[in-house]
This record gives sequence, C-alpha cells and structure tokens, in this order.
Amino acid sequence: MTGPVGEHAFGEERRERIVSMVNARGRVRIGELAREVAASEPTVRKDLALLERSGLLRRTHGGALALRPPAERPFADRLSRDAEAKTAIARVCVDLVADGDAVYLDSGTTTLRIAELLTARNVNALTNGIAVAAALAEKPTVRHTLVGGVLRPSAGAVAGALAVENVARFTVNTAFIGATGLTADGITVADHNEAQLKVAVLGRARRIVVPVDVSKIGINDFALVAPLDAVDTVVTADAPPGLAELCARHGVELIDAAT
Repeated sequence: MTGPVGEHAFGEERRERIVSMVNARGRVRIGELAREVAASEPTVRKDLALLERSGLLRRTHGGALALRPPAERPFADRLSRDAEAKTAIARVCVDLVADGDAVYLDSGTTTLRIAELLTARNVNALTNGIAVAAALAEKPTVRHTLVGGVLRPSAGAVAGALAVENVARFTVNTAFIGATGLTADGITVADHNEAQLKVAVLGRARRIVVPVDVSKIGINDFALVAPLDAVDTVVTADAPPGLAELCARHGVELIDAAT
C-alpha cells in the first residue's frame, strides 16, 4: 500500500505499539520510543499528543505515562530492565551504609544490586527477598536474616502476617524500601500484603531510603505504603523535571545517582 492511505495505516500501527509499550512499562521516554518504533522524536511527540487527546496515555516532559500502573512482572523479567541505572542507584545506597549498621533490604531488583555491592561492610542485614538473602549469604562480613512468611513467587519474596510479626522483632538504622510507584500521594506497590510488610518495616527503621528508577516516578500503583513525608531519602538516576521540587515540598532528600 502506498500514498496517504499507507502512511495512515503505518501511523496507526506505530501508535498502537507506543500505547502497548507505555502500558507495559508504566513510563517511557521519547528517545526510547523513537528507537523502538524507528521514528523521529518529532513524529513520536505528535503521536503522543494524539494519543493523549484520545485518552490513551499521559504526556510528560520527555516521555509518556500509562494511565494505569503496569501489571506486576515476574522478578526474573525485571532483573535486566534499566540495569545501568539500578547499579548507579545501588552504589549510592551502599555509600549510605556505615560499618556496624543494621539495615533492611527490600525484595526488589534494585535492592538486590545493593546486596551484591555490599562488600567491606560489617553489618546486620534483614530482608524478605529470596535472591537478596542469597546474595548477602556470600558476604563474609554481613550477618543476614531472612524474614519468614508466605512466598510470593512473582516477587521472589515473602510477605503476609507472619512476615509482619517477624519484622516487629528487629530495629534497623536504615531501611531500603522499594516501590513500583512514586507520586505526590506517596510510594505505592502492586500487592497489598507487600505494602503491609513495608509499613511494618517503616515503623522499625530510623531512616527510610527509597531507591527507585525513573520508570516508577509518576506512577500510582495499587496499594499505598506511605506518604512522601514518611520518607527520608529518594535515590534515583536521571531525575525527571519536577521531582526535586516534589521532594523538597515534602522534606525529602533527593540524590541523583547520575550527577
């Protein structure tokens, strides 16, 4: 097919792919969209404007947001996503841990990277993440404890009432809490039981650090963990415009690992 009709059909196919990408990932940048649909950035911007008018997504400065949080993906599928950013974030988080500290490491892929990089530290570490516990077990100077509870295979973690009860036995200097959404409303996750465990951890930690890549910023997921005011520090990489102002408004320290 050639001419305007063919161009129109190709445009519809491209926009369908853009919507699928945004819905699957929650947040996608224009450059990433342009590369994956093989179109120029000005073309993608026009597509996003049209899709926003059609109520299929929301444009942001430099990209687009899904109108709903993406479905929770299995832990293994998330390991390779934004790997460089997660490593940069993890390095900053490791620098926040002092020798002799007690820390809580959540079950996310970024916190797994923290566990992998947590060397030359004499610390006590508590976690609900199976892969995190395995990584910590390889560190001779780290004394690790795996919280008991009900296994969530998709998350590679334990949660539930028993996990909440077990967390109440511990106190930590710093808790690294993962989130699948961060907005002015607070930090959110996809699972209610996971949210309840994080809430329990917040009550046992002197400092709350949220390591989060930019794909989670601007997303409001299913279950609220805490308002932003309950967070001490947010660590990200390539912070999007507006995040610094949002954090400042809630008294949250923002560390950009890319700067």
